[in-house]
Amino acid sequence: MLKLENVVAHYGNIQALSGISLEVSEGEIATIIGANGAGKTTTLKTICSLISPTSGKIYFQGKDITGRPTYEIVEAGISMVPEGRRVFPRMTVLENLQLGAYLNKNRQQVKSYLEEVFTLFPVLKSRAKQVAGTLSGGEQQMLAIGRALMAKPKLLLLDEPSMGLAPKIVESIFDIITKINCEGTTILLVEQNAGMALSIANKGYVLETGKIVMSDTAENLLENEKVKTAYLGE
Repeated sequence: MLKLENVVAHYGNIQALSGISLEVSEGEIATIIGANGAGKTTTLKTICSLISPTSGKIYFQGKDITGRPTYEIVEAGISMVPEGRRVFPRMTVLENLQLGAYLNKNRQQVKSYLEEVFTLFPVLKSRAKQVAGTLSGGEQQMLAIGRALMAKPKLLLLDEPSMGLAPKIVESIFDIITKINCEGTTILLVEQNAGMALSIANKGYVLETGKIVMSDTAENLLENEKVKTAYLGE
């Protein structure tokens, strides 16, 4: 479904990605793990054209989407939940969710998608008129995921969904990610909590200083001694 071929990206003169190649197949959860500054967020931003790749190609469902405008990438079926949630704090929960469907002019369809999000996250329905900035961290994460789902993506990119959340809330968020995947959405997950990410993923990529140094099934990576030592605290 998604394929990156030798993607290079820079922040000014600093090279952030050094020839990334990876694939995400339809229906699976793939994860990218790595330390802070490894290039995980940059990879997702480059897929979405928030950063323009210096070289390399990005394909989605067989079509070259390299450097296309971000709104076209959303139209094609890719949505991203950014690191730090980035909800609009002064807008209500409902307004935040409606913004996620800004490309959809079919009001009935938007209403239907809204009900699907409220079924997945009942707490958001009860807080629909509440200002998003007053939600807890876990609720804001649910809102950020719900907002991305309002675009009805084929591929959902998740950037550090566990960041800053209590362990119980993290478990709940990861249960929801698994449920979204079971309902047919392919997922590319970037996560520092390597153990949690690999426990729900089909396959994983290990990123170090802008390069993929290892890739395998999630199960094999969980058992890999190098991964255990570097990322699982064993």
